Amino acid sequence: MAIILQSTVGGFSAEFMRKLPQVERAMVAHGLNPAEFVISKGRAAPPIPFVGPFFYEYTVFVGEESFTVTEPNDMVFLEFFLKRCTAEADDAPKKPGPITRFLRWMSRPI
Repeated sequence: MAIILQSTVGGFSAEFMRKLPQVERAMVAHGLNPAEFVISKGRAAPPIPFVGPFFYEYTVFVGEESFTVTEPNDMVFLEFFLKRCTAEADDAPKKPGPITRFLRWMSRPI
């Protein structure tokens, strides 16, 4: 199953859509189920006349949890998201589940 995508600003870029299957495969390789994720894209601020929006808000929902990041475009967000999905777990005596690890990675600075 694939990540569910939502947008209030005209969808995601063609490059994002081409690279998304690679991200989903990486998620599966790291114990994450892409079908549990919903990515929602919206405008972060009102658009500037004749230029359009400068930044977008990307909200990722995983079960009852969610987080939001603001990025200038889809590919910067996708790179950020991929880094978080493939980050190594902290050295902990007990390894948490994949969703817990993912949410922990999202709360750490890059």
